[in-house]
Amino acid sequence: MTDFRLALATGNKHKVRELFAILEPLLPGLTVDQIGTTHDFDVAEPVEDAPSFEGNALIKARALADATGLPVIADDSGLAVDILGGAPGIFSARWSGHHGDDEANLTLLLNQLADVPTQYRGAKFVCAAAMVTPGDGAVSAREIVEVGAMPGRLITEPRGDGGFGYDPIFVPDGYEVTSAELSPEEKNRISHRGKAFRALAPSIVEALRNV
Repeated sequence: MTDFRLALATGNKHKVRELFAILEPLLPGLTVDQIGTTHDFDVAEPVEDAPSFEGNALIKARALADATGLPVIADDSGLAVDILGGAPGIFSARWSGHHGDDEANLTLLLNQLADVPTQYRGAKFVCAAAMVTPGDGAVSAREIVEVGAMPGRLITEPRGDGGFGYDPIFVPDGYEVTSAELSPEEKNRISHRGKAFRALAPSIVEALRNV
């Protein structure tokens, strides 16, 4: 644990890969093996019971920062569908009732939107990226949250083998392909997660100067 300089409050292997790809070029001198994840620490995952992406991201980051004493970054993200009033939203990962069942979540959402015409299938992915730097008694803990969004629309049938979650049915604005058909580099360039973590990067760099 002593070799880690930064921790990611996630055990989602897909998200870990995306975050590494986004952050590595933004954090000079920080190597992948200096970034720990929840799998590297014996820490129970907290209950994410906040009513917002921002709140849930902070819950995860605070819990791991308290346990490790390291600067921690976390995110909470999901899909907000216009005609559903922003749902699934914070419930995106468990929309079908089973957390992390991507296929069931996607199938349920498609069924719910089966009769909705194209012009009303607007949606956006939203990501809240949080960083918590623990205090040490003399210095107060610091908390920062940045939010990114990727607007687009939902199609009626899944397309593409990349990405995860709802990516196969989401077409970003300005594109004719789904997020699951984009290269990882192109997706990270336009994604909600990429935007949020690029905004957070200067604060991460500052925090790492003190580690």
